[in-house]
Amino acid sequence: MPQRRVLCLDIGSGTQDVLYHFPDLEPENCPKFVLPAPARQVGARLAALTAAGRAVYLCGTNMGGGFFKAYRAHLKAGLPLAAHPDAVWALTDDPQRLALTTPVVITRERPAAHVPLPLADYDPGSWRAFLGAAGLPEPELVVACAQDHGLHPGKSSREGRFQLWERFLRESGGRPEALVYRTPPPELTRLAVLQNAIGGGPVADSAAAAVLGMLADPAIAARSDATGVMLVNVGNSHTVAALVHRRRIHGIYEHHTGMLEPDAIWADLERFRRGALPNAEVFDSGGHGCLTLALPPEAGIFPYTSVIGPKRAIFAGFDVDFPSPGGDMMLTACHGLIGWLKSRKGEK
Repeated sequence: MPQRRVLCLDIGSGTQDVLYHFPDLEPENCPKFVLPAPARQVGARLAALTAAGRAVYLCGTNMGGGFFKAYRAHLKAGLPLAAHPDAVWALTDDPQRLALTTPVVITRERPAAHVPLPLADYDPGSWRAFLGAAGLPEPELVVACAQDHGLHPGKSSREGRFQLWERFLRESGGRPEALVYRTPPPELTRLAVLQNAIGGGPVADSAAAAVLGMLADPAIAARSDATGVMLVNVGNSHTVAALVHRRRIHGIYEHHTGMLEPDAIWADLERFRRGALPNAEVFDSGGHGCLTLALPPEAGIFPYTSVIGPKRAIFAGFDVDFPSPGGDMMLTACHGLIGWLKSRKGEK
């Protein structure tokens, strides 16, 4: 295992799921936290400022946009909102268009009477204080994962994300470990900012980290090696499924968790596992998309389905199993990151 204290974070829209790995402790004895996501915290602060009738200045950096509802409510209330050029990327992929079509003012200087509201997926000072209050030393390495739609000028973020998926899977041969980055691709601007915030440690797309964590479960790995599995992560905002055979990803499906009824998502997944679900159909229904490479015949229809994620109960009663990789399902992606570090033991 990594011979350093490693703080692992899976930063979602509803929660941030955290494993603090100590090399001399069993996994069961390592500190674990499931905390409100940074975007949810920002949303709560913004909602409070809206209720107080205050003008707000978004400062800081790019981060997850899970506070969008609070942002829209602030504008609907007719209250001023300004944003630093670095922070505005949390609101849009096109700041120029935002400035032309909304009352948001983009400025490097905080306007008078505007309350500053810092944006960040990771704040080192806050984590230092949090760990210190628990009597824990500072980490020697921080690693993190998050979903990054990417920056794709001239096209929708959903379309661009799936073009990235296709490129990455073809170039990597479907190896999920290849989607953990020491240097993220230039399109993944959120991960680049996150990596800078955590001090330069590895970062990953949360979907890939979750697949790695699920494959750390011996039963899931055995099924992957034999007949193929469909691994599903039902998050607070997104549902992601991967077709995995012999530990390689052969297909990806992404939709918004609350946009479809469980029966409709399951119908999508049944067609997805057979390679019979068109990308355009998923995209047109509001999802990110669907991608299948050439499916190996020996995987059949990927007959086994394992489901993790905070909203996985929507599939209660379906033909699925609910594993707990590493003993805590919410930390699946963190265990995936620790496993990735273990596999690179000896690397600088």
